Parts: sequence; C-alpha cells; structure tokens
Amino acid sequence: MKQGRIIFLNGVTSAGKTSIVEALQEREDIFFYVVANDLFQEMVGEKYLRENYWKYLSDVIIMMYHTAKLFSEHGKNVIIDGILVERPEIAPHYEQLVEILKSCPLDIVEVYCPLEICKKRNIERGDRYETQSEEQSVLMAKNIEYSMKVDTSIYSPTECADAIVKELFA
Repeated sequence: MKQGRIIFLNGVTSAGKTSIVEALQEREDIFFYVVANDLFQEMVGEKYLRENYWKYLSDVIIMMYHTAKLFSEHGKNVIIDGILVERPEIAPHYEQLVEILKSCPLDIVEVYCPLEICKKRNIERGDRYETQSEEQSVLMAKNIEYSMKVDTSIYSPTECADAIVKELFA
C-alpha cells in the first residue's frame, strides 16, 4: 500500500497554521486527516496540565507523531498542526519527530509570520496572550530541514494551501 504524505505545519501561535489547515481541508483534489497539538492537549486533564504542563504535553505530542505515522501507513494523507519546540521534557524534539516518521513521506513546512503581526493576532483572538508567539519563537527547534516556507503576512490561507499542494503534490 502506498503511504500517505505527512505535512507538518510548523510555526508559532497565530502564524496561521490552523487557517491553512482549514483551507487544505476545503480542497476537492486532496483529502487530509489532521492531528494537532491543541487536539492532543485536550486528551490530558486540566489538573495534570496545571501540575506539570510540559511533561504531559510532551507525552501527547510524541503520541501524536505515532498517530500520524499510523495514518500514513494506512495510505492516508495527514497534516500535523504543531510547533517544534525544544524543551528538556521533549528534547531532542525535532530529532524525535524525524526518527518516529523516518519511514514515512514527511514534509515540514515553515509557516512564517512576523512576530508583530502574530502579536496583533493574539490580541484579536483573545484566547492567547500577547507575547505568546514571541516566547514560542525563542523555544523553536533550530536547524530544521524545511521542504518549503509560506508567509501568512503576504498570502491568504488559501494561497498558502495552494502553494503547499502545488509544491509537495506536483
């Protein structure tokens, strides 16, 4: 069976990852299942997240990668809506992702947006704090091998989705 592709959208909060996911899922030509940090975080009770946020989040992130691998092995295309952060609880995060998904067709897409715009988006959203994107940018893994980059300050989510499909599914 042909494996499904895994597209990891990597970027800080409010960079536009989820908007791109929604645009990709609106397409008629390619179907994607979605796994996301936010969805997997909901698997952990609030009590445990308050108690040791990074320990439990790290556990479910690794399980999310195994879930994406399972979908791929069954011929399903997958989008991972996440962020590759380097924290002691999950380090080396990027290397773990690559190791878990080494047998799968994996493309990592950098979802870029200037931090000042992310800050404004965080304020408008109301469910993120103002400096959250900046704090995450400091924690992001370095030396990631990206397949491509999209800039959501220049292009709409639909334009970014079109570029991803054109570049990675040509």
